[in-house]
Amino acid sequence: MSQATTGDFTKTSGWMDWYAGPAKPTFKLPAGAVDAHCHVFGPGAEFPYAPERKYTPCDASKAQLFALRDHLGFDKNVIVQATCHGADNRALVDALIHSEGRARGVATVKRSVSDTELQAMHDAGVRGVRFNFVKRLVDFTPKDELMEIAARIKHWGWHVVIYFEAVDLPELWDFFTALPTTVVVDHMGRPDVSLPVDGPQFALFQKFMREHANVWSKVSCPERLSVTGPKALNGEQNAYRDVVPFARAIVAEFPNRVLWGTDWPHPNLKDHMPDDGLLVDFIPHIAPTAALQYQLLVANPMRLYWPELSPS
Repeated sequence: MSQATTGDFTKTSGWMDWYAGPAKPTFKLPAGAVDAHCHVFGPGAEFPYAPERKYTPCDASKAQLFALRDHLGFDKNVIVQATCHGADNRALVDALIHSEGRARGVATVKRSVSDTELQAMHDAGVRGVRFNFVKRLVDFTPKDELMEIAARIKHWGWHVVIYFEAVDLPELWDFFTALPTTVVVDHMGRPDVSLPVDGPQFALFQKFMREHANVWSKVSCPERLSVTGPKALNGEQNAYRDVVPFARAIVAEFPNRVLWGTDWPHPNLKDHMPDDGLLVDFIPHIAPTAALQYQLLVANPMRLYWPELSPS
């Protein structure tokens, strides 16, 4: 069934809607598990999409996100501002306020944001800002503006989430390593998984984490990285095998600095839309022990997003 886009908006041609009726995961998540990377889209009639957006999605409301959370067995969410909303964080903040303390957020802000606005976002549950360096998704923001924002949000104890592609890491290295906060990398910096896991491209990312103890990584979005699959559809229990060695290497070496999330509702996918239940079943392939699963899904996200509740 096609998902709606409300308000005076029309979905981008060829847009792939999120998967309705996901499977119940075979893998049982540990108590207190956090989906540490997901989004809300609109609904457009209530929270309009940004005029400068590069795509128009189907709606994906907070109620639908929270229903998925409960179906999959997660306890909490970290909601990341979607690029289709630009720096208008109202849909994100609204979801946080209505989460009953079970969601934290990562916002997108501009240099013009006031301290009063930052404080209000903090009170709602925002704990980080996202800097996007994927040129097909956003227009370039000058690095001096981003560094100024990073310096300001440090006052609230927030961190910076960075989204980039592996080929761009060399030119962004100096900027990333100068950031004054914890830095969380989306989706392992999008490695080319058709290249060897022990090759120079992925080795540079491992060096980035190894030499900078403030750098964390999300080991999420295998559906975006996989080349040979198989896909998380039709009950597949061994999906995205080509991504497993990369994610497993990061989890094994940096167990205290990894996060995982569904990426629901999976913006801008072109090839297929995964079953979120089967995505959860990907987790034990990359975090094969109960101890690693607890670190990835509970201890680490709690330490970063709910430190006041974290036992460590």
